[in-house]
Amino acid sequence: MQSILKACASAAALLLGAATGANAWEPSKPVELVVAAGAGGASDQMARMMQAAIQKNNLMKQPIVVSLKGGASGAEALMYMKGSDGDANKVLIAYSLIYMLPLSAKIPFNWRDLTPVSVIALDQFALWTNSGQPYKSVQDFVDAAKASSAPFKMGGTGSKREDHILTVFLEKKTGVKFFYLPYKSGGEAATQLVGNHIASNVNNPSENIEVWRAGQVRPLCVFDKERISYKAKVVGDMSWNDIPTCKEQGLDIQYLMLRAMFLPGKVKPEETAFYTDLFRKVSETSEYKEYMEKQALKPIFLTGKEMLEFLEEDDMLNKKLMTEAGFAK
Repeated sequence: MQSILKACASAAALLLGAATGANAWEPSKPVELVVAAGAGGASDQMARMMQAAIQKNNLMKQPIVVSLKGGASGAEALMYMKGSDGDANKVLIAYSLIYMLPLSAKIPFNWRDLTPVSVIALDQFALWTNSGQPYKSVQDFVDAAKASSAPFKMGGTGSKREDHILTVFLEKKTGVKFFYLPYKSGGEAATQLVGNHIASNVNNPSENIEVWRAGQVRPLCVFDKERISYKAKVVGDMSWNDIPTCKEQGLDIQYLMLRAMFLPGKVKPEETAFYTDLFRKVSETSEYKEYMEKQALKPIFLTGKEMLEFLEEDDMLNKKLMTEAGFAK
């Protein structure tokens, strides 16, 4: 009898689930995936991967269109989303710009103006040098920088952003003074390093992977408390996991950058629920998993209360770093 009751209960649950699914909200027109950066950058690449995963796996009936809004250092995208209250056909793929730009540029934006959906990945950073230089460790690099008659040049993406902050904290931790050069992208910073026009950069793994494979640059350490997890060989006998953390090299600096999805403010709970489910399904696709390993990203999936707690803590950390670096107005 008990087994029959369980079977009936299971059948009822299935029927209820089917009814709920049939009546659940879903987009009735194409969805705009908003990128707060230009073409070819890490955010654009991730957006294209998600677009392909959604379409290939038939995760949504309506098409998803990538919309690049990198104007004013990304402020265009943030203000566009802020001005789209109630429009559940727009989704922002966000990164730490949501904390930093309002502090450095004083734009009237707060991530709390939007509706958090999910954190889908974390970006790590590494300290890179030109492979033609003799530095084999962080200490070699720091010693050479201290002995140099002119400040070493550090290249990075933008000004008063993640790369710039890491440079400031390298200075604070080592006593070395760098001359920071802001570029339009991590790709440009990689090109400058290959050409020996700069001494180093702190690019994401994805931004330097091709020039590392070509034997043109060398990673000295990763700015995280643990090594990158991927153990497949990338260059010769080296994997991402073979790169030591900066802390292992005597440089205690840790920084991770979120990759998260947001809807505009004032959307309905059922609309948020649709996208939460959508991006959870994306995170389970082979396209997502292959992209995470190829780009050496840290997989994570947070929603609801866990995501809000993460955002509050990450916001506080970024404000602290921006203030200590002297970048908060």
